[in-house]
Amino acid sequence: MKILVIQQKMIGDVLASSAICNTLKNEYPNAQIDYLIYPFTSPVVENNPNIDNLVFFKDEIKKNKIKLVKFCLEIRKSKYDIIIDAYGKLESNMIVAFSGAKTKIGFYKSYTNLIYTYTVRELSVPKTTAGLALENRMLLLQSFDLKKPLKVKPEIFLKDYEIKNGKQILFQNHIDFSKKIYMIGILGSGKTKTYPGNYMAELLDKIVADTNASLLFNYIPSQLKEAHEIFNLCQPETQKNIKIDIVPRSIREFLSITYHCDALLGNEGGAVNMAKALNKPTFTIFSTWIKKEAWNSFDDGIKNVSVHLKDFKPDLYGSKTAKEMKGQAMDLYQSFTPDLIIPRLEEYLKSN
Repeated sequence: MKILVIQQKMIGDVLASSAICNTLKNEYPNAQIDYLIYPFTSPVVENNPNIDNLVFFKDEIKKNKIKLVKFCLEIRKSKYDIIIDAYGKLESNMIVAFSGAKTKIGFYKSYTNLIYTYTVRELSVPKTTAGLALENRMLLLQSFDLKKPLKVKPEIFLKDYEIKNGKQILFQNHIDFSKKIYMIGILGSGKTKTYPGNYMAELLDKIVADTNASLLFNYIPSQLKEAHEIFNLCQPETQKNIKIDIVPRSIREFLSITYHCDALLGNEGGAVNMAKALNKPTFTIFSTWIKKEAWNSFDDGIKNVSVHLKDFKPDLYGSKTAKEMKGQAMDLYQSFTPDLIIPRLEEYLKSN
């Protein structure tokens, strides 16, 4: 049996949908499980023993209709028995339509419903602590007669040499392993997903004052200026504990370093999902317009905690969803003051 799982999106999405691959391989160990993703997201599924082949959907295919058709025909030649479309956009619709697979599974949409053999309607309210992003993906497996439990929680698989390399990097940068080490998601993927720098600096001051922990900043080289701006807003005592020069050269190196951290704290995004997949505690600050219920996976109030402005000031949203407030994201951030977060942060730091 050959199965293709499609997830053309960001790192967090690819990691989430890898749970489909994990569940299928656990149920059907002799099946071929292939995973269609963007190349830049591959580090989070590298070395995953539940995925037999990664199929890359490159930018050049997305931008060229002729290449897209050729790619679809290549997928058809692979003769998959089952295709699971966890993406559900035009490109994946085309791949499914051309595939020739006997069984085609996707999310229900009135305008693409005829393409699929089975469709599922997404939940709007989570039923478990896994969160909507994972719960809805697991719905795509409803038509299978699964005998074993779902493997809902995504996993990242590091090699021994990667784990050793991460520790060596910390040693070389004189990290004191007798103290707590926290990875800080200092910046989001964009301005509307980034907690204001002056507010973040206050939280970092609090973290160091309470724990004397070493803080590692997670940012990419192009974000160096913004990272330094937040660093400069911190108190001098806090700055002494920030190891701002430790910049992973790759996602895998980031993972190998995070493996040795006590927790990841900061802006919601791919780094949080990666930390959870490494079984690391997380304290997540959600953007004012992102739907918390989708991505606050495995929140338990102790090991994994997340905060959203809507938790504290629901009147600012009224009957509108967080996503409907995207245009007001930056203004809403001004209301998401550190004094709202600090009480929960204090409790979190006591346990992690």
